Amino acid sequence: MNKTMAQLPYHYGVKVRIFPSTEQKRLIKRNSDASRFIYNEMNGLKRELFMLKQVKIPIAIVQTRIETLELRLKNPATGISNIHGWLNDPDLDSLMKANTIKNYRYAWKLFRQVHRSGTPVFHKRRSEQKYQTSCQYASKLTVTNMLNGSVRLLDRKHIRLPKLGVLRFKGMPAKLFVCRETIRIGTTTISMDATGRYYVSLQLASEQPFVEISHVKQASVGIDLNTDNFLTDSNGNVVANPRYYRSIQSKLARAQRKLSRRALRAKKEHRSLRDSKNYQKQRKIVASIQRKVANRRNNFLHLVSTTLIKNHDLVVAEELQSKNMLRNHALAMSIADVGWRTLLRMLSYKAALYDRQFVTINPRNTTQTCHDCGFVMGTNNTEKLTLSDRDWTCPQCGTQHIRDWNAANNILDKGLEKLATK
Repeated sequence: MNKTMAQLPYHYGVKVRIFPSTEQKRLIKRNSDASRFIYNEMNGLKRELFMLKQVKIPIAIVQTRIETLELRLKNPATGISNIHGWLNDPDLDSLMKANTIKNYRYAWKLFRQVHRSGTPVFHKRRSEQKYQTSCQYASKLTVTNMLNGSVRLLDRKHIRLPKLGVLRFKGMPAKLFVCRETIRIGTTTISMDATGRYYVSLQLASEQPFVEISHVKQASVGIDLNTDNFLTDSNGNVVANPRYYRSIQSKLARAQRKLSRRALRAKKEHRSLRDSKNYQKQRKIVASIQRKVANRRNNFLHLVSTTLIKNHDLVVAEELQSKNMLRNHALAMSIADVGWRTLLRMLSYKAALYDRQFVTINPRNTTQTCHDCGFVMGTNNTEKLTLSDRDWTCPQCGTQHIRDWNAANNILDKGLEKLATK
């Protein structure tokens, strides 16, 4: 019997651009709107149920309504579709409904485990579109791969999706197409970004690794992330900060001011923004500028993270709380521009992909501690180092330090200590 996606040892994700026809675009929008509607309907039922349960007096009509809501939430695919008949339209993907319900329940599960993201909120109508479907196979006994499911590759340029049919795509890595007979497709996400480009994201799993894993012993490295330069490692290598957002900040500001003027004009003339053609044209220009910045930053982060993981057996970094650091208005833009959290996330999943180790440590005193003698600045009547202190001399041993290189060495030592105590 075939293994499920969770049982397969190796996982991979790929996102490719698709080129749907006018009819396929209509179907994508319908499924996206239906997905948002089901999510919001479940959220509304859940909130109403919570409010009714606050009523402590046993009122018959309240108790009846509570029973009705609990029944609908127990089996929402049937309960909501019976009330809203248009959800039974043949244009709508049944697996889209199942994935929307699963995502809503997972949002509650995440809230109960983490308590940071808050309870699920209503999804607003946006210029973007998105919904999820799943790849189903005819039988659990048949061999499952990228060629025989409800989501399958037809050739190197065409893919078949439920309800949408055949779509042309580009961007699939050649190595995945070569090994397509041993790879299973899981959850599939169809999306449209703010500029009107359509994409398909495939969740893949296999018994074989997706990348070539080298078992040659490599060195360990600690990395210090900062805004002056992007990172400095424990070997003294420095990666410059590209500052992609700052490079287009003035151009983006001009485009956004023009967008704001067009929004005010549409409002003055009592026209909705959705029907204002000039506003929509300018909105796409703004979104295009932002997309280019995001793409350049993601490409840079992928190059840095892949290089670090492939060339080292152990990578140690600071566990940075970017959310707290963004409260500093003087550094917020610089911190958001470098993408630290995205880099740490990439290092985490690429370490598992390449069979490497990635460890994060508490950044406390990594900058203030002398790597040679262990003296901590700010103690014994010494002043703490500030952001402007790029070089400093240890008052105890007299060693001259480059601030970021010293911090990277301390980070590596903390990471090695953490692994030794496990």
